[in-house]
Amino acid sequence: MAAGKQLIKENSAYIDILPEWAQELSRKYCSKTANLYFVHGNIRDFLPHQMAEYGHKFLFVRIRDYISEVLFGNQDIIVYYDKSGGISFCTSDMERAYLETMHRNYPDVPPSAFLSRDPEEAFSYLERYFVLNFGKNLRIVLIADYAETIIPADEIGNLDETDRYCLVTLNRWSHEPSFTREDISIIMLTENLTDLNPRLTASPSTIKVRIPLPDAAVRVNFLEHLRRTEEILLAERGLSPERMGALTSGLNLLNLYQLVGESYQDDRPISLDYLAAKKREIIENEAGGLLEFIDTDYDLSLVSGHDFVKKRFKIAAKALKAARTDVLPMGYLISGPIGTGKTFIVSAFAGEIGIPMVRLRNFRSQWQGATESNLEKVLNILRAMSPVAVMIDEADVVLGNRTANDISGTSSRVFAQIANFMGNTAYRGKIIWFLITCRPDLIPVDLKRQGRAEEHLALFYPETDAERLDLFETLQKKLRIKLHEVNLNSVIRKIKFDVSGADIEAILVRAKMNATVEGRAMVIQKDLEETIADFIPPSYPYEIELQNLVAAIECTSKEMVPKKYQSMQRSAMSAEIFEIKQLLGEK
Repeated sequence: MAAGKQLIKENSAYIDILPEWAQELSRKYCSKTANLYFVHGNIRDFLPHQMAEYGHKFLFVRIRDYISEVLFGNQDIIVYYDKSGGISFCTSDMERAYLETMHRNYPDVPPSAFLSRDPEEAFSYLERYFVLNFGKNLRIVLIADYAETIIPADEIGNLDETDRYCLVTLNRWSHEPSFTREDISIIMLTENLTDLNPRLTASPSTIKVRIPLPDAAVRVNFLEHLRRTEEILLAERGLSPERMGALTSGLNLLNLYQLVGESYQDDRPISLDYLAAKKREIIENEAGGLLEFIDTDYDLSLVSGHDFVKKRFKIAAKALKAARTDVLPMGYLISGPIGTGKTFIVSAFAGEIGIPMVRLRNFRSQWQGATESNLEKVLNILRAMSPVAVMIDEADVVLGNRTANDISGTSSRVFAQIANFMGNTAYRGKIIWFLITCRPDLIPVDLKRQGRAEEHLALFYPETDAERLDLFETLQKKLRIKLHEVNLNSVIRKIKFDVSGADIEAILVRAKMNATVEGRAMVIQKDLEETIADFIPPSYPYEIELQNLVAAIECTSKEMVPKKYQSMQRSAMSAEIFEIKQLLGEK
């Protein structure tokens, strides 16, 4: 075994005090089974290092310097490369030795060529230098940053000559027995693994190591460091580093430093409200607008009807508050026809459970590779934010499916990313998914099976006058509409058509408008009756019936199904669904 790997192996106690990702990289390096490594994730952050004799020490260095110093001790030959800076070395002595060796062997080549920014030239000279050091029992490490600019994710036919050269060269190095024997390692750095060419990242001969966002313990230690060492942490009384650390999930150390620094510069102690607002702002910016926090100032008590669904949500909320995440479903499929309040009831659940809820916005992009990169970034943030609830509205459109027929294969890869993440049982009760749709039949079985969005809840239009009255009163409170001498029972009886919550809300808003036009602050009986008499709900009879049927057939409990569907055989419902789809021209 080469000296470098032997040195690290003999210091196993030192490895044990490293962060988990660094332990993983060190141990895989010591196993002497690979030459090519991909380090991805939170690589642009401050990197904490636990020194046995000093406690926690935060090294404010770039990832390449951390790997060089902490993992390899700045020994033997450590080379850096990126397309902006070209070739450089860990120390000036290493660079001097490289230039002297190369000039001695290639005297006609100008010295600047040996430090080239062009990857073809750079990799060619570096490989020659590696070979010249064979047999000297040296550890050689090449750390290439911004790997996505060297081997971008694209079909090989779309790559230019330089990108193809890099792809072939790195692939050859990853399989080169002499590189393994001589202790030569190539470490590629990138934020998103999906930005890199899958021909290399998917190869079993390469090692992938993800640097996660810092956990609560690291955040607390960092905040203590800012308070004691740098003396810049200003916080309101009672807001300790421990509490701040618990409340800042999803932020990296650079984000925390920015937050604390801004507070210090403004001479404004951090409060709970300030912390919540800054956390929201930072995460939404880091996610590139792909995650949106849902503000909820109401809970399930403001939801009318849908008693079974509310009961299920209240049970889940109780389990969450009791930290019984093991009994929670991985996710929910929320279906039902338009206007039944699917998004509203999920938002109300967020107000009930007391954990953050975010809406996953459309992460798809027209640019090759950007969609997978966007999704990877979002999933990393969700992983760090846990516990968190994730709402996906129009899930049948956003999530796509495994068999989508696009030329690049993006849809199938994205689908696989989501399905694998949703099915990871390590996140049970930590990341709760809410797939909201009018058309659950369009969501692939892979996503709504047990172990993913496993509990299927459906919302339907009110069937009785009592249910309509309850919904009417609830929406009146929500909209803060004042009534004067109104007999609501009489008003409800005048509704002779199937009505959704959205329809009733529209009726109330129109009635309030009529009252305002006449200079009144309160809505009277006449406003409501005239509005109902004039109101024509949007008429999509086939679409609504189809949405009702597919929601009913998707229910995982009979109690949720409207009475008119409870007596129908599933085969009859399926046949009716097929007929309506034929009428609508669906396949």
